[in-house]
Amino acid sequence: MNDQLRQPVAPDMVHANIIGGQDVEASDGDLLDVLSPADGLLLARIASGTARDVDAAVKAARAAFEGAWGRLTATERGRLLIKLAHAVEADVETLTLLETRDVGKPLAQSRADVTGLARYLEYYGTAADKLHGDVIPYLGTHFVGVERVPFGVTGHIVPWNYPMQIFGRSVGAALAAGNATVVKPAEDASLTILRVAKLARDVGFPQGALNVVTGLGRTAGAALTSHPGIDFISFTGSPETGTAVQTAAAQNHVGVTLELGGKSAQVVFDDADIERALPVLVNAIIQNGGQTCSAGSRLLIQRGIFDDVVNAVAARFKALRAGHPERSPDLGPMINQAQQRRVEKYLEKARQDGLTVAGEGGIAADAPSGGYYVPATFLAPVPHESTLSQDEVFGPVLVATPFDDEAEAIRLANGTAYGLVASVWTRDAMRATRVGRSMRAGQVFVNCYGAGGGIELPFGGFGKSGHGREKGFEGLVEFTTTRTLVIAHG
Repeated sequence: MNDQLRQPVAPDMVHANIIGGQDVEASDGDLLDVLSPADGLLLARIASGTARDVDAAVKAARAAFEGAWGRLTATERGRLLIKLAHAVEADVETLTLLETRDVGKPLAQSRADVTGLARYLEYYGTAADKLHGDVIPYLGTHFVGVERVPFGVTGHIVPWNYPMQIFGRSVGAALAAGNATVVKPAEDASLTILRVAKLARDVGFPQGALNVVTGLGRTAGAALTSHPGIDFISFTGSPETGTAVQTAAAQNHVGVTLELGGKSAQVVFDDADIERALPVLVNAIIQNGGQTCSAGSRLLIQRGIFDDVVNAVAARFKALRAGHPERSPDLGPMINQAQQRRVEKYLEKARQDGLTVAGEGGIAADAPSGGYYVPATFLAPVPHESTLSQDEVFGPVLVATPFDDEAEAIRLANGTAYGLVASVWTRDAMRATRVGRSMRAGQVFVNCYGAGGGIELPFGGFGKSGHGREKGFEGLVEFTTTRTLVIAHG
């Protein structure tokens, strides 16, 4: 293996928490090892945050909210976010390489995530002073105004699959609204968030406006979600952990935005432009190795074209290679060994159930033996009731199921516990509208999927996909509440 690929991005491999604008070691001095998904070797060490560290971060955030950060005007907050966006853009090479080494994404995907982060910060920076209130016509002797105000101190649990992007859409919106923040990144993917927090410090964010406590979910994460000083929580992760987060927050009567997962369907009708659809159908599941809540993990194909589409998708899958993320593979490794084994268990379950592998990719010959690689796998046909059709595998596994007519397509598409994203492929505009409006999903795409990241597009789901909305202006409003002012004037 090329030794250059193992050189750390920064000479210091040990990373502290960032609390009150300062680098702070964990209160008990413990560290967690961060392993490279590409080869399983030690990449860095991060602070193993405790409840005491979280408490210190919450207090620092409260002091900022009641002090220097809270005194800034919306315009001033926005300008700081835009300055941070520019700092992120200037740091693109370092952030790209750091994300690839930490998460295992191919460089092109990591670079897109840096761009996405900068766009979120820019979007919310320019929107910060656009949070307007209302005037309510009331009694002739009273003036009534309703203003949008921040909650105060918000907690953010950021997952490992898209740390930069989810930081941007969650923390960026919360800061723009005027909240002070405490962020707990996933222990497997903290490095880029720590670096961005340092960039925020460099561009002049007041101490305590943005705090980062790294560590395990069961310690630092649990302490954050149950802390009585937190006024609102944003969580992205699994439905099971989302339940625990919501339960903890309920003890303090705190609101929660939950973005949990999906089993998103791509519905392909017999009049679809298949050549246009094919690359999108494949990329929607292999992006980030399928470790994407909005992954297009189910293909619903009209029966008359089922075999032709399956064969075409299978041919593309057979050409896919998982490999070292710094060598521009089609997909990189899973984030860790536990995730690799989880996906492999689902594939073993598929074999036990007698499901047919229509197309399977491979692992690049030069992929390090210690990496967490899983070949892209396409299964067809797969019954709608199958575990592979119902569970979120969170890996590069695509299943295909035939349908006969529009009504059945809608029933199958809506026939899981999730409701995050869906797509419809057809040349019939009326059908596209009918079917699209029948989807129980937070986002529905017609003849496309994902739409370039959709910074401006509200994002969230139904059912086990969670509740609340992120992205777009709605994501900014999510981090505010209202205050009604009633003035008697005669």
